[in-house]
Amino acid sequence: MEAAPWHAVPVLSEQQSGDVELVAAYAAPVLDPRQTSRLLQEVSALHPLPAQTHLKRVRSSPAAGGHALDLLLCLAGPAGDPAGATAVPSLAQLLPAPAVDPRGLGAPFRVAVPARPPLTRRQFEAARAHWPTAFHEDRQVTRALAGQLFSAPERAALQAHMERAVRAARGAAARGLRAVGAVVVDPAGGRVLATAHDCRSPRQPLLHAALVCLDLVARGQGRGALQLDLAGHPGCSYAPPPRACAGAVRKLDEADADADGQVPYVCTGYDVFLTREPCAMCAMALLHSRVRRVFYGAASPDGALGTRFRLHARPDLNHRFQVFRGVLEAQCRALDPDP
Repeated sequence: MEAAPWHAVPVLSEQQSGDVELVAAYAAPVLDPRQTSRLLQEVSALHPLPAQTHLKRVRSSPAAGGHALDLLLCLAGPAGDPAGATAVPSLAQLLPAPAVDPRGLGAPFRVAVPARPPLTRRQFEAARAHWPTAFHEDRQVTRALAGQLFSAPERAALQAHMERAVRAARGAAARGLRAVGAVVVDPAGGRVLATAHDCRSPRQPLLHAALVCLDLVARGQGRGALQLDLAGHPGCSYAPPPRACAGAVRKLDEADADADGQVPYVCTGYDVFLTREPCAMCAMALLHSRVRRVFYGAASPDGALGTRFRLHARPDLNHRFQVFRGVLEAQCRALDPDP
């Protein structure tokens, strides 16, 4: 049976996926365009906006007739209105002499401006509706959101790897285990390094599919810590790398090395395929293993890579990785439907 259509949707950070945050500011119409350059220089010197460098100081006025330009003076609140009054201060209050000669400016007005730089085109479009804003576009994110990041051969490879995880999950279900599958792949050549499924039991409650799969990759490197009898779990397997020796870790590019020039992480540069969004424990294990990308089929109510948390994009953690959801979503959700 042909697989249902699917889309690899990027799971962005909260900053990238959130709405545009606005902050109050004061602006004034430029009544004499010949004074624009001088006013811009003097106002910027008096009221610099170091945290809002994305804002243009001058815009074309949306008002009909009268003047062509508006000049952003300062933020409201501590920057320009310490008392927090609702009344708009006068030009003399906002631009005290002799710092600024207000000739050429009209009466100030309050305006909402974007508090932070836009990170996606959606945020940019929303931000510039309030005030002109600089936008340094991440074209990879734009292509991913538009469904244009992966070529047809890449999509076929993604589907094949997730189908392998689905088969592992079905094997788990046949043995009375939870139907969750996992696969780790070296994207450099598409080599499958490990395949696993959920192996939890009352005696071993931590053997989630992701943790088992990471441990199997470690076994292929002469490591591994979980005492899992693979003979009892034929759906779990690993492929030792060519010429592997005990304790060996593959050498990657110098950019991937740590301060000592070593690469001690289990999954640096590897892709992980999961039929279900991982929990916080598994997401942190993926993070500490230094995975490159995670693809999961169906979201989980307690998922930590998009649903409840976005651990992969937290700036306070020492590694971040890309996450995509929705690969074979319908098939993955049918394996282990939410209660």
